[in-house]
Amino acid sequence: MTLELTIALPVKNEETDLLACLNAIGHDFAKRVVVIDSGSSDATPSIAKEWGADVVDFAWNGQFPKKRNWFLRNHRPETKWVLFLDADEHLTSAFKEELRATLPETEHVGFWLHYTIYFLGRELKHGYPLDKLALFQVGSGEYEKIDEEGWSKLDMEIHEHPILDGSIGTIRTKIDHRDFRPVHHYIAKHNEYSSWEAKRYLAREVGSLEAMTLKQKIKYRLVNSPMAGPVYFLGAYVLMRGFLDGSRGFAFALLKLSYFTQVYCKIQELKRIPSQSHKQNT
Repeated sequence: MTLELTIALPVKNEETDLLACLNAIGHDFAKRVVVIDSGSSDATPSIAKEWGADVVDFAWNGQFPKKRNWFLRNHRPETKWVLFLDADEHLTSAFKEELRATLPETEHVGFWLHYTIYFLGRELKHGYPLDKLALFQVGSGEYEKIDEEGWSKLDMEIHEHPILDGSIGTIRTKIDHRDFRPVHHYIAKHNEYSSWEAKRYLAREVGSLEAMTLKQKIKYRLVNSPMAGPVYFLGAYVLMRGFLDGSRGFAFALLKLSYFTQVYCKIQELKRIPSQSHKQNT
């Protein structure tokens, strides 16, 4: 059964992972597969076209909307549902079967999705789960709007989540997030993301917490404290039993501790700068 579903893959230079991701989707699962390309310099667009996906070119002008919202607004899917998927995320047979059984009968307008986490080449079984609200009905909402003009360098929504008008369910079967990139890439991306998080924290509007998920609310109440990193570590390694993943679980929790400590330090650093310079690129 082909679902009333558009799968949208925002990409840039993903020739290494894209074909395996597309093959995991298959040609008979979703009505449409779209690759939203940010000016790739490798074979990403040709791989997508040869597989049979539609390719849409995206060039960010530094303002709202960014990639996912731009797609929803300018290339609105004609299907009932849209699923945003990264190139290193593989749909398993079990996941697709659960969607086939769930979507035609559900009263929900969106679903939280669960993902595997790989670190140092193997899956982590414990620690905080990776969840994203990446599947929802077309027209039920869009990703939260954040005023990033002048300071953000990220052309796609990263930690923003969709704000939907209706109830939200959960798909229990995990998507296989096969991220095997080296540790230096992980650290570099977290340096970039922590800068964004610090600037977002200082630029957030009054009342913006109300539109956040519970996890986001907790995070944004903690990141202005030097205890944010240690609190995450204790939660992930002790309460969520990350210690059962051995040395990999310990190292992963330490890197997360470092990430939240970076956010805290960058917030304090930005507070020392005149307010209008918060909007300047660094």
